[in-house]
Amino acid sequence: SLSRGLVFDLGPLNSWDGKEIGSPVVKRFLSDEEERWYMWYHGNSSQNSGSADSIGLAVSSNGIHWERGVGPVSSSGDVGSVMKCGQDWWAFDTMSIRPGEVVVMSSSKVRASSAVYWLYYSGRIFKSLPGLAMSQDGRHWARIEGEHHSGALFDVGSEREWDSLFIAGPRVVFHGNSDLRMYYHSFDVESGQFGIGIARSRDGINWMKLGKIIGGGKISSFDEFGALNACVVRNKKDGRYLMAYEGVAAGGKRSIGLAVSPDGLRDWRRFQDEAVLESSVKDGWDNKGVGSPCLVQMDGEVDEWRLYYRGVGNEGRTGIGMAISQGNDVSSFRRWTGFHL
Repeated sequence: SLSRGLVFDLGPLNSWDGKEIGSPVVKRFLSDEEERWYMWYHGNSSQNSGSADSIGLAVSSNGIHWERGVGPVSSSGDVGSVMKCGQDWWAFDTMSIRPGEVVVMSSSKVRASSAVYWLYYSGRIFKSLPGLAMSQDGRHWARIEGEHHSGALFDVGSEREWDSLFIAGPRVVFHGNSDLRMYYHSFDVESGQFGIGIARSRDGINWMKLGKIIGGGKISSFDEFGALNACVVRNKKDGRYLMAYEGVAAGGKRSIGLAVSPDGLRDWRRFQDEAVLESSVKDGWDNKGVGSPCLVQMDGEVDEWRLYYRGVGNEGRTGIGMAISQGNDVSSFRRWTGFHL
C-alpha cells in the first residue's frame, strides 16, 4: 500500500533520470493493430557537473508498465533522454528544461510545418519562459526560434502585470483551424498567489496573451495560494473543457483540483472546493505532495479518465503516479491499485 498509485519510479542511480522525475505528458495512440502509450517527462541526474536537466521518453502498451532508457535515445533504441538544455549562451533554456505539452499536428491543422509532434516546454536561465521544438518521431527534436531574443516564444508581462516574474508550464490545446490555446502559470506579485493565464495563436508560434483565468481559491482551501501546472482537455462526450491543476495551500502543501469551462476561454469554474487528489497519508511514496497533473480520457461506453501526476515523498523523493476516475463523477479519483479496478 505504500506504493499505491506509483507507476513510474526514479531511474537507476547513474542514469539521466536517477535523481528526480516529474512533469509527465502522457499520450495514448490507438490503431487497428495496437495500443501505444508515450510519456515525455522531466528527469534530472546527480552525475552531471553542469546542467543535469533533460526531457525523456518512455513507452508502454497499457499506460501502466513503462519501458525506459538509461541514456540518450539512439538510432537503435526508442526510449531514453531526447532533449537536453540549450547550449547557446544567449538561449533561455540553458539552466533548466521541463516538458509542458506535446501536440500532434497534421498539415491540415497547421500549414507552417510538416512536423508531426510539437513540444511546448519551459526553459530557464534567469527566468522561466516558454519554448517550442518539433519532431517527426517524438524522439529527435529541433528547436524553433520564437520572437523573443532568447529564442523563447514570448516574454513575461510588464512590471505591473500578473505574469511579470516568469512563464511556466505551457499546455497547448488545438481547438480548431487557426485556433490554438496555451495555458500557462506565473506568480502574481500583487495578489501574492500563483495564477493560470491563457494565450491564443493562429499558427502555434506567435501568441497573444488574453489574461489570467484562475487565481487563488477560498480561504483555508487546498488552493488558497493559487493554481499552477494546468492540464486542459476537451471532453469528447460533451465538448466542455476540463482543467486539472496543482493547487497550493497556505502552508505550501500541493494537491490537485479540477475546473471546467464551456469554451476553454472564459467562465472557468472550480468543480468543488476540495481537491480531487491529495497527498497520501503516513509513509506513502507521495505523502509530501502531488502535482503536475496530466489528464487522459479513455475511449469506451463508460466514462473513464486517467490522471498521471508527480508525487513527492520522504526526503523529497519523486515519482510519477496514476489515479483513475470511472463513471459520471469525474471528480472522484482513486489511485491505481491493479487491474481489478
